[in-house]
Amino acid sequence: MFESLSQRLQNTFDRLGSGRVVTEQDVKDAMRDVRMALLEADVALPIVKDFVSRVRERAIGAEVHKTLRPHEQVLKIIHEEMRETLGEAGRLNFSGSTKPHVIMMVGLQGSGKTTSAAKLAMYLRKEGREPFLIAADTYRPAAVDQLVTLAKQVNMPYYEEGISASPPDIVKRGLAAAKEANASVAIVDTAGRLQIDEQLMRELEEIKKRTDPAEILLVADAMTGQEAVNIATGFNERIGITGLILTKIDGDARGGAALSMRAVTGVPIKFMGTGEKISLDTFEQFHPERIADRILGMGDVMTLIEKAESLYEEEEALRLQKKMMENNFTLQDFLDQLRKIRSMGPISKVMGMLPGMSKMQMQGMLDNEEVESRISKVEAILNSMTITERERPKILNASRKKRIARGSGVEVRDVNDVIKQYRQMQKLMDQLRKGRFPKIPGLTDGMDSFEGF
Repeated sequence: MFESLSQRLQNTFDRLGSGRVVTEQDVKDAMRDVRMALLEADVALPIVKDFVSRVRERAIGAEVHKTLRPHEQVLKIIHEEMRETLGEAGRLNFSGSTKPHVIMMVGLQGSGKTTSAAKLAMYLRKEGREPFLIAADTYRPAAVDQLVTLAKQVNMPYYEEGISASPPDIVKRGLAAAKEANASVAIVDTAGRLQIDEQLMRELEEIKKRTDPAEILLVADAMTGQEAVNIATGFNERIGITGLILTKIDGDARGGAALSMRAVTGVPIKFMGTGEKISLDTFEQFHPERIADRILGMGDVMTLIEKAESLYEEEEALRLQKKMMENNFTLQDFLDQLRKIRSMGPISKVMGMLPGMSKMQMQGMLDNEEVESRISKVEAILNSMTITERERPKILNASRKKRIARGSGVEVRDVNDVIKQYRQMQKLMDQLRKGRFPKIPGLTDGMDSFEGF
């Protein structure tokens, strides 16, 4: 999501950066490009006009900061206004309601509502709460079965009565079951429709009346485009939504839905989901400043750090640090870390979180498929080794290398390359352990140690 918008804006910033001074005409030209980029990204026209107007007013009358060049000042203003448009960080608000706190999940059919309910339950459990799922979608074929299957998959308590009773009655009895189970949060999966209709709204209003929910979250497909505005407005006017969950953000969505729905409803985007896989790495809290950074090609280092931290226990991280400083890092350790990186998601997504990398990806300077292929090849080579060979690489003679190459479907030279890279890494760690700064031509020539650096 946001890739086309990000690319168009990057082209605009590149043109601004080509001159020493940004003139009023430069600002006007940049705002025209920004307007076109937002419209192509399916952002609603009134929101585009308001955004461009705010940026233009600030950019033309801005006093340039001493530490910034003029074009950087324009970028700074656009970044700040983008954050303002995206709103505050998404946080659930349970104040003022009693346990179990009720979260109503609403949305159109096919938006990923049921899957998001299960993902949200996992997220809440990670936060230390006791979630409970209630299946109240009695209209869509197999909706109840889907929620039950997902609940069992993630070992989550749930309540269902099939499809014979009315949803408001099911929810009432489900809340009683949640209270009996000492649940702290009850997530209600309500019925969706192919489009907003009167019967759906009356049913949702009745459920709201009976449950007094702490949160009413609209689950919306990020690929909906301009129609997202009508959907968000319709639900908000009838039942009063408190937040948004954007799904399928890993698809070819152009990003306009996020900006449009947030601006029209005035409620925050609270979560974003990717894919159908039920796991915490496919469901994340919404951080406007990080999304603004992604859109403007600045990466998303904080999310990357959080993903990495979730993979490592403190004790494991300290053990790994000790092995590296003592230069006892083996090929087995290398394989373990490689698997952890792969578990963070597609390498293109991970690389895109690093500042500057998304721009390289868009310009074709970084071939994601080639990087994925290389990592897969290295992983196959390491998997073809025995545990002893990974722990003691010195025993890898010619015959062992031939066997490993056959087992991984590569050439012997590929095996040699992996071993060579591992030895170079060992040499680097040894230099760091001894306090020597590794020689990098043109950068560290003449620097023999960290002392005085």
